[in-house]
Amino acid sequence: MFRRNDVDSVGSDEAVIATNDDASSCKRCAVALGYWKDRYINYFVKATDRKAPEINRGYFARTVTIKILVDKFIEVTNGNCQIVNIGAGFDTLYWRLVEEGKSVKGFVEFDFPGVTSRKCLYIQRTKQLLQAVSDEDYDVKLNRNNLHGHTYKLTGVDLRNLTDVEAKVKESDLQPDLPTLFLAECVLVYMPLQKSAQLLRWIADRFKSALFINYEMVNLGDRFGEVMLNNLRTRGCDLAGADACQTTETQRKRFLENGWAGADSCDMVGIWSRLPPEEVARVSQIELLDEQELLRQLFAHYAFTTAWTDHRWSEVTL
Repeated sequence: MFRRNDVDSVGSDEAVIATNDDASSCKRCAVALGYWKDRYINYFVKATDRKAPEINRGYFARTVTIKILVDKFIEVTNGNCQIVNIGAGFDTLYWRLVEEGKSVKGFVEFDFPGVTSRKCLYIQRTKQLLQAVSDEDYDVKLNRNNLHGHTYKLTGVDLRNLTDVEAKVKESDLQPDLPTLFLAECVLVYMPLQKSAQLLRWIADRFKSALFINYEMVNLGDRFGEVMLNNLRTRGCDLAGADACQTTETQRKRFLENGWAGADSCDMVGIWSRLPPEEVARVSQIELLDEQELLRQLFAHYAFTTAWTDHRWSEVTL
């Protein structure tokens, strides 16, 4: 029998899972308008309403920044690396890299089984997706929540359960001695601080040449941040890790206090100023903004934080 807190946890988990659908819908809208190219997102999201211009620009900045950093990591390692996408949702990064001929030794995605089961189904039903994870010398292994291809692995796991995470990492054939890039987009904030700290420390202890890229909220203490928090809470999303998202400094400290050799954090106002100017000029013409202040406020409340266990990855920046 469920206890009251068990029921609350299940409801909160379902609300967090629903944020994947929201993010995927936003990405599909931005892609349809021409903010960036992604011919795979439509396989996961069939239709969507048009989003506000500042939302589209926000997702553009988020997506292009991750792609730039991932490309740099692959280039520096000559592809002799692996990528772990934590809370991957319906992200299409793996297929976009394959399309560009950028290969890595391993690409692993973790998320709730409720998300990975749907993604497994979409991949299984879509020739273009399945072909990219297949290899003539390696049979794809597929069950309800997991898919294991030659280099691509999709695995259902609760990231708060470190014992399960350890087991899934082992099953995914990740090599601790290889340079490893970890990605997380609005994931840690939904975990209790103790649980996210345990996860980050375990990664730092196990992967000696790791780079972590974390995209998440910051500056939650002002009025704009309070509205963001309240909107999420009304949807049932309990931001259990919000205390680590107060400032870019608290974002840095969460890594430094959990075994990482170094960390840096920059809000999206700063990130936007570092993006290729020709790309910024191009997307600024897609939709005109009547009110620039709203975009600035939005950018001021999200940040990219990078952390490393190997100091050479401190140079993988915008």
